[in-house]
Amino acid sequence: MTPNRVTAARVAAAFTAVALFHFGADQLAADFAAVILTVAAIALDGLDGYLARTRGLATPLGAQIDILGDRVVENLFFTFFAVSGLITLWVPVLFFARGAVTDFLRGLTARSGRTAMLDTWWGRTLVASRASRGAYAVLKCVCFCCLGILLALRHLPLAGFNTWLLGAGQGLTGITAAFCLVRAIPVIWDGRQHFASARKDRPVMAAGGIR
Repeated sequence: MTPNRVTAARVAAAFTAVALFHFGADQLAADFAAVILTVAAIALDGLDGYLARTRGLATPLGAQIDILGDRVVENLFFTFFAVSGLITLWVPVLFFARGAVTDFLRGLTARSGRTAMLDTWWGRTLVASRASRGAYAVLKCVCFCCLGILLALRHLPLAGFNTWLLGAGQGLTGITAAFCLVRAIPVIWDGRQHFASARKDRPVMAAGGIR
């Protein structure tokens, strides 16, 4: 099992979970199977990194595939829960926009020939540390599971509990979104220099054409 295969497996688990939520026809077994797959889709995020480190399989391409997997999984779940009416549509919009900006800056960094994105110690601590990555993964997992369990119980006469669960899920969604934005600050701060360098290197028109 390679890290890239683990990434592919967690993306497949996420799509399967959403499909079960959507096409399960309110069947309790299908909904709870979807919750289990949701946990697997988030938990496997730590496994691919562990395999890459311990087996010496870490590569720049693998790191980009890991980031791509993160984007697909979180955007998939947040978009589905927004379409289901459990959270506001602005949540997936925020995650799409945040991901586009940070990935654009990472692309500029790679274009400059650098392998490290973050220059400051506080940026590495806030974004790349195990504590930060672990806390972010736990937040997303609890948030998705809370909203997923709400979908699983939506057809049961548990109005009071469902209201509490919806409030908890929406609150966790807000915290996750805020943490997501905070983790983007170091990437934007350290990436601004690469953006400035790219602007200086842009081609200009000369008498003989572009240079």
